Amino acid sequence: MKHAINQMLATFALAVGVAVPAFADEVVNVYSSRHYDTDDALYDAFEEATGITVNIIEGDADALLTRIAQEGELSPADVFIAVDAGRLQLAVDKDVLASTESDVLDERIPDNLRHPDGLWFGLSKRVRVIFLSPDVPNDFVTTYAELADPKVDGGLLIRSSGNVYNQSLVASIIANDGVDAAQAWAEGIVENLARTPQGGDTDQLRALAAGEGEIAVANHYYFARLLGSDDASNRAVAEKLTLVFPNQDGRGAHVNISGAGILKNAPNRENAIKLLEFLTTVEAQELYAVANYEYPVVSGVELSDILKSFGEFEEDELNASELGENNRAAVKVMDRAGWR
Repeated sequence: MKHAINQMLATFALAVGVAVPAFADEVVNVYSSRHYDTDDALYDAFEEATGITVNIIEGDADALLTRIAQEGELSPADVFIAVDAGRLQLAVDKDVLASTESDVLDERIPDNLRHPDGLWFGLSKRVRVIFLSPDVPNDFVTTYAELADPKVDGGLLIRSSGNVYNQSLVASIIANDGVDAAQAWAEGIVENLARTPQGGDTDQLRALAAGEGEIAVANHYYFARLLGSDDASNRAVAEKLTLVFPNQDGRGAHVNISGAGILKNAPNRENAIKLLEFLTTVEAQELYAVANYEYPVVSGVELSDILKSFGEFEEDELNASELGENNRAAVKVMDRAGWR
């Protein structure tokens, strides 16, 4: 983990109930639930460009928010980063984020990918897509609605209802079609499961390639990682499958975000704004796209060859804040449907 000494000091300080001081005048302290090596490269580039040191504490988003609440006004945290709009909304609900005004962020990030009141900003896009096995036609399922169709009949592989990506997908259906429609859809999903939900997105893809089902749901970058793997066995898994961007004749594919907000008690607020603005520069956005296969939030940024091979697609332009606002309703829908 980056800047391990700082983290050790932070851990010590939390244990004794004191805040972590800034280690130098020019720092920004980031609490992040992202765990990618590419992020370290982004922070290194920011440090080189600005001279501002980035101190990182990584962890589960819920645990980080609990920590921020415990630290209170003395928290050293400047920026909270999460990999899903649902967790960003949880930070909003806990009232730990501050509204931020930045013409740069407003200009670069589309309206639907940032909080209406400036409480957080999308940094990368994640698309929840459908994958088909070679045993079914390429047009067998082309919409999220069809995942619940009886024709799927026990052929669906998808993660559990505890997965926040699925929760946000259901939240998007609630926002677009209402609770009753989402309820009927979730019940259809449960009827069509090929097995009790288990594992992560990559596990769904591996099971699909192994013939345990005919359809799988996963975020696009898990598939891209398999395609881009140095391991031939990983590439062989991906090469068996067909990626389908859903709802291309309707509202478009469901898009979630990785995003960041600046904390109310941020001791280095101006540096935090500089970091977020840096993360939306072309060079930073290219790194999200090339190294981690996430789609950039800034238009016109060069994609990786693998993302280019997926082609263009229509996106659901629902404001990502609605994914978080409908999260609790989505969880209730999935519980009532018996989605485990």
